[in-house]
Amino acid sequence: MTTAQRLKPKPRQLVISMPYPGEVISVNHYRGRNRYGSEFVRGEAQAWMDALGWQLKLHHIEDWQLPLNVTCSGIFSDLNHAPDLSNLSKCTLDAIEAVTGVNDRDMRWHDGDMKIDPDYTPEMEITIEEAE
Repeated sequence: MTTAQRLKPKPRQLVISMPYPGEVISVNHYRGRNRYGSEFVRGEAQAWMDALGWQLKLHHIEDWQLPLNVTCSGIFSDLNHAPDLSNLSKCTLDAIEAVTGVNDRDMRWHDGDMKIDPDYTPEMEITIEEAE
């Protein structure tokens, strides 16, 4: 192992647990259109995005090495109410972009593990890692 390899810092990582609010944060449901045709983010989805943003704000991930790797895992009560994790990417990445200013084209989405357990309240785990 060279000196440069030993001195290279380990990539930073942040793990955030968020309640899963249901389909309101799905790519197919988190936005709507008003009667004039303007697009908007639905209230429940915006509240979830804001909550995620407040947890990110303290970590200054906008200063991390890009691209950011974003992995979403979750525990859900049953298969009928478990989402396709890929459908959560747009809302999640938009929330990260809104707080950090990092464009979502500089983020790489990864589906993580999905667990089914009727004894747990549905929850998501979002892991953000900087590039090596």
